[in-house]
Amino acid sequence: MIFKAVGEGRPYPDHGLVSPKDWRSVSPRVVRLDELVTIKRTLDLDTLLSEDSTFYGDIFAHVVSWQGDLYLEDGLHRALRAALQQRPVLHARVLAL
Repeated sequence: MIFKAVGEGRPYPDHGLVSPKDWRSVSPRVVRLDELVTIKRTLDLDTLLSEDSTFYGDIFAHVVSWQGDLYLEDGLHRALRAALQQRPVLHARVLAL
């Protein structure tokens, strides 16, 4: 199993961070893929296979820690790419709510 669970939508309250610039104040750390709950059920294979998929965004995934779970808000494609490369961890900015 790659992720702890696959969800649909954000179960946590709005945190107000919208753009990659907003997330810059959140320090990145390493998180295990099997501890993440996704908030998206679908992905775009073109984005997954693109070599420059993070060119216009943050190089770190965005994760929200809420009520004991880690929700993968942005970075599903990066997380799946890491799993395909058999890497069990991902560097992510983790926002604690």
